[in-house]
Amino acid sequence: MQIDFQADLPLRDVVFNTLRQAILTGELKPGERLMELHLADRLGVSRTPVREAIRRLELEGLVTMIPRRGAEVARITEKSMSDVLEVRRTLDALCAELACDRITEEDLIRLRKACDHFEQCVGTKDSRKIAQADVALHDIIVEATGNRRLVQMVHNLSEQMYRYRFEYIKDSSQHETLVKEHRIIYDSIVNKDKDTAAAAAKLHIDNQKKAIIRQIRLENGRDARD
Repeated sequence: MQIDFQADLPLRDVVFNTLRQAILTGELKPGERLMELHLADRLGVSRTPVREAIRRLELEGLVTMIPRRGAEVARITEKSMSDVLEVRRTLDALCAELACDRITEEDLIRLRKACDHFEQCVGTKDSRKIAQADVALHDIIVEATGNRRLVQMVHNLSEQMYRYRFEYIKDSSQHETLVKEHRIIYDSIVNKDKDTAAAAAKLHIDNQKKAIIRQIRLENGRDARD
């Protein structure tokens, strides 16, 4: 984990963004203790911005305060994951339907390129690159709806969903399924087939949910044995 100093941001925001990204990508793992002095030394800063960042992360639900233990990265639970994906499932289906009617030829070209780029990233086996390409692809569909309120709602959820999506993407056995699902969604939007587009968007989320639940239960089983 390295801090990226940015001239236009206060140090407390840079530290917050660094820790937040580390949690979202799993560099700081669920259940891992966040000790201020250790993190401050690791990032080369004082404890004050680290303490402030931890408080902000707690408000976002990414950090949990445990009595007599202190701060730790919030664990990914079936309930928290299901709550987020349940809402995103409905919104993604709506976005796919609206995109069938509203997407421009220019955005269709961008969406095709995004599908190709995603497949290229899958070939690298780099989870971060794959996750970024996945987000970029879905953002094109969301923006194509032209509904600013819907775009805002999806983007607000995206930050929460990124953590779950990253867990899914780390499982390389799911990559081929992701590629196929993206292609079906793309083809449906090209053909203005709303029913298929919406169904594919829902299945896309459903498959993520099943895979992440398996991962959570596997991790919980490991914790119980440790």
